[in-house]
Amino acid sequence: MIFRKATKNDLPYIIKLMVNDKLGKLRENYREPLPQSYYDAFEIINSDPNQELMVAENDAEILATFQLSFIPYLSFQGKLRAQIENVFVREDLTGQGIGKKMLEWAIESAKSRNAHLLQLTSDKQRPRAIKFYEDLGFTSSHEGMKLHFK
Repeated sequence: MIFRKATKNDLPYIIKLMVNDKLGKLRENYREPLPQSYYDAFEIINSDPNQELMVAENDAEILATFQLSFIPYLSFQGKLRAQIENVFVREDLTGQGIGKKMLEWAIESAKSRNAHLLQLTSDKQRPRAIKFYEDLGFTSSHEGMKLHFK
């Protein structure tokens, strides 16, 4: 398995991974052709050196995806904060260690960029995912809040 930056051609596979998730199917819009909004977002992500939209693949087949963001900020004496989002493994491949390898890769990538921490959020409706992250050493240290705009 290799990890590489996603390309524009990977977008349909990435969105399909997201739609196959129980919460993703409520908010994503997979169809052919893929809505332009996904390509627009990809261009913004891809042009930002602090964003890494990644795929895990084996024999040119996409198995999983995640986005790793590096956030510069003043706290902690101006160190970088890394954030991982949109972690999705192909449904038929869950439980085979792919997610663990992705997170280990992300941890090493964050360390190599001298980030002082790697953070993530997981929906409270995903207790298995939360347990998975805890098993990798992540701790629940803050109460997260969101304000959605319609």
